[in-house]
Amino acid sequence: MNMGSAPGAVLKMLLLLSTHNWSRVEAGNSYDCDDPLVSALPQASFSSSSELSGSHGPGFARLNRRDGAGGWSPLVSNKYQWLQIDLGERMEITSVATQGGYGSSNWVTSYLLMFSDSGRNWKQYRQEDSMWGFSGNANADSVVYYRLQPSIKARFLRFIPLEWNPKGRIGMRIEVFGCAYRSEVVDLDGKSSLLYRFDQKSLSPIKDIISLKFKTMQSDGILLHRAGPSGDHITLELRRGKLFLLINSGDAKLPSTHALINLTLGSLLDDQHWHSVLIQRLGKQVNFTVDEHRHRFHAQGEFNYLDLDYEISFGGIPAPEKSVSFQYKNFHGCLENLYYNGVDIIGLAKQQKSQIITMGNVSFSCSQPQWMPLTFLSSRSYLALLASPREEEISASFQFRTWNKAGLLLFSELQLVSGGLLLLLSDGKLKLNLLRQGKLPSDITAGVGMNDGQWHSISVSAKRNHLSVVVDGHVTTASLLLGPEQIYSGGTYYFGGCPDKSFGSKCTSPVGGFQGCMRLISISNEVVDLISVQQGSLGNFSDLQIDSCGISDRCLPNYCEHGGACSQSWSTFHCNCSDTGYTGATCHSSIYEQSCEAYKHKGNTSGFYYIDSDGSGPLGPSLLYCNMTETAWTIIQHNGSDLTRVRNTDPENPHTGVFEYVAGMEQLQATINRAEHCEQELAYYCKKSRLVNPQDGTPLSWWVGRTNETQTYWGGALPDPQKCTCGLEGSCTDAQYHCNCDADRSEWTNDTGFLSYKEHLPVTKIVITDTGRPHSEAAYRLGPLLCRGDRSFWNSASFNTEASYLHFPTFHGELSADVSFFFKTTALSGVFLENLGITDFIRIELRSPTTVTFSFDVGNGPLEISVQSPTHFNDNQWHHVRVERNMKEASIQVDQLSPKTQAAPADGHVLLQLNSQLFVGGTATRQRGFLGCIRSLQLNGMALDLEERAMVTPGVQPGCRGHCGSYGKLCRNGGKCREKPSGFFCDCSSSAYTGPFCSHEISAYFGSGSSVIYNFQENYSLSKNSSSHAASFHGDMKLSREMIKFSFRTTRAPSLLLYMSSFYKEYLSVIIAKNGSLQIRYKLNRYQEPDVVNFDFKSMADGQLHHVKINREEGVVFVEIDENTRRQVHLASGTEFSAIKSLVLGRILEHSDIDQETALAGAQGFTGCLSAVQLSHVAPLKAALHPSHPAPVTVTGHVTESSCVAPAGTDATSRERTHSFADHSGTKDDREPLTHAIKSDSAVIGGLIAVVIFILLCIAAIAVRIYQQKRLYKRNEAKRSEKVESAQAVLKSELNIQNAVNENQKEYFF
Repeated sequence: MNMGSAPGAVLKMLLLLSTHNWSRVEAGNSYDCDDPLVSALPQASFSSSSELSGSHGPGFARLNRRDGAGGWSPLVSNKYQWLQIDLGERMEITSVATQGGYGSSNWVTSYLLMFSDSGRNWKQYRQEDSMWGFSGNANADSVVYYRLQPSIKARFLRFIPLEWNPKGRIGMRIEVFGCAYRSEVVDLDGKSSLLYRFDQKSLSPIKDIISLKFKTMQSDGILLHRAGPSGDHITLELRRGKLFLLINSGDAKLPSTHALINLTLGSLLDDQHWHSVLIQRLGKQVNFTVDEHRHRFHAQGEFNYLDLDYEISFGGIPAPEKSVSFQYKNFHGCLENLYYNGVDIIGLAKQQKSQIITMGNVSFSCSQPQWMPLTFLSSRSYLALLASPREEEISASFQFRTWNKAGLLLFSELQLVSGGLLLLLSDGKLKLNLLRQGKLPSDITAGVGMNDGQWHSISVSAKRNHLSVVVDGHVTTASLLLGPEQIYSGGTYYFGGCPDKSFGSKCTSPVGGFQGCMRLISISNEVVDLISVQQGSLGNFSDLQIDSCGISDRCLPNYCEHGGACSQSWSTFHCNCSDTGYTGATCHSSIYEQSCEAYKHKGNTSGFYYIDSDGSGPLGPSLLYCNMTETAWTIIQHNGSDLTRVRNTDPENPHTGVFEYVAGMEQLQATINRAEHCEQELAYYCKKSRLVNPQDGTPLSWWVGRTNETQTYWGGALPDPQKCTCGLEGSCTDAQYHCNCDADRSEWTNDTGFLSYKEHLPVTKIVITDTGRPHSEAAYRLGPLLCRGDRSFWNSASFNTEASYLHFPTFHGELSADVSFFFKTTALSGVFLENLGITDFIRIELRSPTTVTFSFDVGNGPLEISVQSPTHFNDNQWHHVRVERNMKEASIQVDQLSPKTQAAPADGHVLLQLNSQLFVGGTATRQRGFLGCIRSLQLNGMALDLEERAMVTPGVQPGCRGHCGSYGKLCRNGGKCREKPSGFFCDCSSSAYTGPFCSHEISAYFGSGSSVIYNFQENYSLSKNSSSHAASFHGDMKLSREMIKFSFRTTRAPSLLLYMSSFYKEYLSVIIAKNGSLQIRYKLNRYQEPDVVNFDFKSMADGQLHHVKINREEGVVFVEIDENTRRQVHLASGTEFSAIKSLVLGRILEHSDIDQETALAGAQGFTGCLSAVQLSHVAPLKAALHPSHPAPVTVTGHVTESSCVAPAGTDATSRERTHSFADHSGTKDDREPLTHAIKSDSAVIGGLIAVVIFILLCIAAIAVRIYQQKRLYKRNEAKRSEKVESAQAVLKSELNIQNAVNENQKEYFF
């Protein structure tokens, strides 16, 4: 919420004040609300399920009392016992305390706490969202207290023991603390409502604060509605047990959503228990709170004002003449403490004030429906009820609600016929089956999606040959062919499941037991008395909770992160992470890397990648371009990359260019913060358009960055106001100004350069105001945001002693926590990371050379998961560790080994509560510390700066060397791994390949008659003292081995692929003969004929790509063709080359003493594509096409960089002809920004005659084109290809003409 303005600050203060007032209203007398409530109660206020004896009755259960036997104990100790307290009226309960039976071995170790307003329809109190139970006592006399947050407002409390001392029995003494609770209540019957009319002077049109509580058994109904004449309205409606807040504004220009705010909160709110609601609307800010769940919303558009009438209705929409666009029901239930902007609505209604109009029957006490629900807690739960046997009709009805897709609802035995009638849920559908021995079952299917948590009404009957089932009022019937048989009731109805077979029951279920709630159970049209069932006088049951519906919505709140879809069963929830970009049990972990640097070091090449800069944090991924060079560049485009010309502006009518990026601003900030360096080129051209007003120094043009602050420095300058590059360099057109444009010349000039102050990037807006004078004009172009490197990826620390560690603030990962890092070590064991709480903790350690262990405790007892490796982790190589803990499970993965997981216990503690410092590389006890390096440590996607902390910590050094040991394998094709202070790079100088990993092969198309000649030495004597690569082949050395690799593709025969000569008329030639065979000819003795290795198994001039490897060791030559044909031969002509002279690719230009076949091929040369040519450490094509330093290479004819890979079916030669050098390097050049077509400075020209101008224009145009090619070749990969629009072309023409004339004063050639 942006509260930067004064009105915003006022709204914020109002919001805080209103929240404070609401807290007082909701809490009642919660301040100092800790009075004991039980000790003064009469004996009649205590009741229980049973009592062991008269002296063990519930009235003796007061805390610290020794009356009777010293506490309550039931007749039988089982999980169906309870102790109940009637406080006489609704009270606010803030804490409870328990104690065992005095002087006995009877105490409860865990229990449930339930509450009710009426002594019926109990609700369980939960400590956490999934924690039902309370830990009890460990002995008979100590007192265990629990503070209830939030507090309970109820009249009745019930303690249900779950576990007790196994050497004793259940025994309890209790106390409850709190205070009186005062409230105003109104009961609405579904046809009634309240209408409040108020004075328009008392209300602000931009502010509404509404608070109330409600309870109902109906799933739908209007709680409040306020409308206006133009369609504006605020509505709070209950739909299917959820609350919907609808706010419609006619002034909010949001046509795509019809200006509607639709917020949803809560679930299962039709449970006949109180739920609190708070709505705060202050301008565009809306806060919506239901119970402990809150939704904050900031509206877009003009949403400050709602045109509403000066009346509001509660419980319905009482004026039918006011049309509403949706169907609705009136609310049926109770409202409590209803306040509208501080006005007590129920109080006014009770006093029959004129502002309140009462519609229908309204009472001011809350009725208590006596429906009793019951909960089937597990798949073993059942309720067995007897009915009259041999009845001619089987009939039953009930309501149920569940999340499970399958489960048995009802089984009824049949008499005289072996079988039964089954009513079950299967895949969310209701199925009624009639099973008879030896016959196929007859069934009816009805309903769909009945596992939606809503109440559904079911009625089933079977009589003679007729089956029927009614589902939510819809009847489905079937007629059966039974023959002479008739259906008779077997006398027992099983609801929810079947008892164990040991009971002799015929009940069966193909889908298992039902988990959920039932109510209003009837058999043969008689309602079942569940109180009698609870007291044991009717039927029997197992694992039931009677008089309570224990269903909970495990998807509220939604613990599925990053937009994951939550689904649930009775006992757990599941997250569907499809299309989210995240994975894991709660969609916590990003499937994408956090930077281009991370992608690069997984061996990826340049391309588009999804980047998730904050990892598992809240920001989503963005599709960005990664340019993989020696360092990885991230390129972030925007919508304003074309050149924009600006005319006719002034301070009252400025031009504003707004830039929208392919990533959101928060994502951009995360990317920038993570990068080592960011820059953005801002090209600004001007003609009689100034940047600064010379009279008062106020800016006339400026730009705005992500901090939303005005910036007046321009490309290349430091963040100093009103500075440009030329001002820093002292090269401005007019020395009295800091920028070229401020000289206010009548010709085009520019202030162009790269902005590189990260805190101000990216540029989001540019404003120009000084183009309103005659002949005044400006133009600008903003390049993409370029960010290099990843500060976190290589951030590391070296731990030199076991007692050393780094400490950081406490790690907060209460619900979801992930930790990832790299480590390398030679130590046998050590703790990587530890963070402690009072009892909770997390720890990651190297347990042994082959074991990494993740240990933790969130209150359910210590757990640990380990990954075992078949090889040692202490091999001084980098290993990657990632651990995660969430509500559903914990997991650990190391490198690419199989991850290990540990499921969280059902209904256990879920919050990880830590309070100590985070220790990295050691522990608080300074024992079992880690020796080695830790790198790129991240917690929930946030990187810790290990190097900064290591600089001031004894025993720890910032940084860590030795990356090539782990990443050197990424350097391919002979590239050498070289260490850098942060990371490494691949040195490709001795490889025929280029690129970040020496994996990009250099290929060239050779036209007819062309050649590349690499001269190892110009003459015999010069080579001796040379240190170049060529000099390693010098005349004093006898070359007894060489390794040659290359690939080729051609359709011409004969052809010469490679020729290596010496000063002693020795040579090696690789040719394609007339018949298409590949021949390798070695002549290592000038006096003998050459040795010939012939491959004639197919024509090698077939237009396909072929790979050749030649490896000679003295007189033995090993040849491999296309990686599958291999041959080894022994040379007869000699074993050594002497005085290597040159290596020729293509046509042989000089006359040499060579054999006829080589001469014929050499005369023809080579037409086609050659790729990755390498002779030992010499790469002639690379030296010719990508010279890094002067090399002794000569190119003759048409040799252009190309690609030797052609689609199948394409003629190779014609394909290659399309790749000229200009085409390759200019694929983006011709569409590059005009920055490179304009020199950075211009001078006034005058006094030259027209002829001289014309000549110099021609020269300068050529020079500009050469300069453009040279500049763009360097930046080609870091720029986005753009279409040159007509405006750019016109300005380019003007600038080129002017620039060409100006440049003649300096130099003619570049």
